[in-house]
Amino acid sequence: MLWSLIKIVVFVAVIAAITWGASFLLESSGGLQVTVMGTEYSFGPLQSVIAVVLLVVAVWIMLKIFALLVAVWHFLNGDETALSRYFDRNRERKGYEALSEGLMALASGEGRLAMAKAAKADKYLERPDLTNLLIAQAAEMAGDRRKAEETYRKLVTNERTRFVGVRGIMKQKLAEGDTETALKLAEKAFAIKPKHAETGDVLLKLQAEKEDWAGARQTLNTKLKNGQMPRDVHKRRDAVLALSEAKDVIAEGNSIEAREAAIEANRLSPDLIPAAVMAAHGYIDQGKPKYAARVLKKAWDVQPHPDLAGAFAAIQPDETPKERLKRFTTLTRVQPDHPETKMLLAELNIAAEDFPQARRSLGDLVETDPTARSVTLMAAIERGEGASDTIVKGWLARALTVSRGPQWICDNCQHIHASWKPICENCHSFDTLAWKTPPMSEVAMPGGVQMLPLIVGALEDNSGADAKPPVATRADIEDAELIDDTPAGAVDPVEKPATQPEK
Repeated sequence: MLWSLIKIVVFVAVIAAITWGASFLLESSGGLQVTVMGTEYSFGPLQSVIAVVLLVVAVWIMLKIFALLVAVWHFLNGDETALSRYFDRNRERKGYEALSEGLMALASGEGRLAMAKAAKADKYLERPDLTNLLIAQAAEMAGDRRKAEETYRKLVTNERTRFVGVRGIMKQKLAEGDTETALKLAEKAFAIKPKHAETGDVLLKLQAEKEDWAGARQTLNTKLKNGQMPRDVHKRRDAVLALSEAKDVIAEGNSIEAREAAIEANRLSPDLIPAAVMAAHGYIDQGKPKYAARVLKKAWDVQPHPDLAGAFAAIQPDETPKERLKRFTTLTRVQPDHPETKMLLAELNIAAEDFPQARRSLGDLVETDPTARSVTLMAAIERGEGASDTIVKGWLARALTVSRGPQWICDNCQHIHASWKPICENCHSFDTLAWKTPPMSEVAMPGGVQMLPLIVGALEDNSGADAKPPVATRADIEDAELIDDTPAGAVDPVEKPATQPEK
């Protein structure tokens, strides 16, 4: 309120001063006389003041016109001026609009539109470090691989965008299946930016595929140093690489280095079963059976495995079955309720021809967790106890329909491997194999699996040419039906043809 009052007072005072000045000039005598080319011009006081004001305005306008002409001259000459800055701002605005529209087109999957917008942005902005990346990605989306590679090569020439260009070409070579070139590009990209996690993973995978175990271990150590990998994962993968390196050394015939590499792999990851087996064989070759037994028992405590039992047996290869059964007590005491331990004890007792004890060792495993191995062991026990061929073949027939048990399976693609490998044979993932039970097939066997024992029993061989086909008694039928109490269910499609006899 006070400020408004002050402004009103000042305005009134200014008007009053102007009015007083005009009145003073009108009442004043005298004036201004100007002679131009012999002509005299007379001005009164008020006219003189107005003339001076007009002259000042005219001079100001002339100066502005002169400045505009100078600016136009500089603009035409290519110098930076206010006019050029205005046009530059206009071009920059259009360029960034095209760039944002190109990014939105790229995000929505419109490759051709993104390329057009990227070309427009490149025209207005003249910033290849911004627009070339958009052009390359848009060209990839549109399927123009030649244009994409050409643009990535332009990015390589710029220090700021070199990594992006190398990585882009690397991904293209991977898509083309040129792993040799991709490996070299991955090494270069990782050298430029060693903290880039994805590039490190790609390099590690390619080095493992090429069996460059030393290079892969160096890459792994760099990832750990840069904080891109937990220490426990690093130890596990370093053990896998050390084990793979040991296998190559064995193939070259250098057993001493192989033993050292295997022992190192086991030290890095005691739960890695192949490393424990190889380390145990290394200790056996060195004449250190106690060290071998210690390594195997430690691994058995983590994950019982048949290969561990095989290596444990190799400690004393010439012992009798009863001596072996006694020595294996130290191993089977660890994880006594594990299915692998039960089957191992059953096998040892079968070898010692103690079939009742083998049956007790196996327990109810064939009912609670039947596998091809446990059911086959049951068939061997029945044979050892003098059961008929019908019963034995019934168990063997059932072995065709149950799970195969734990196997080396890739966690990434579920591909089953016959033996452990550092890289999946199917998806080429590194360190993804795990010892576990594969899912059962959902394909049912025609006719049902309940008839398998009867079918197999009816196919018993007869020695005489005139012998009549055997007739199954009621007791045999009841025994066979009791043996195979598994409901009609999953059958592995690979095994299915073997279970259907020809008529």
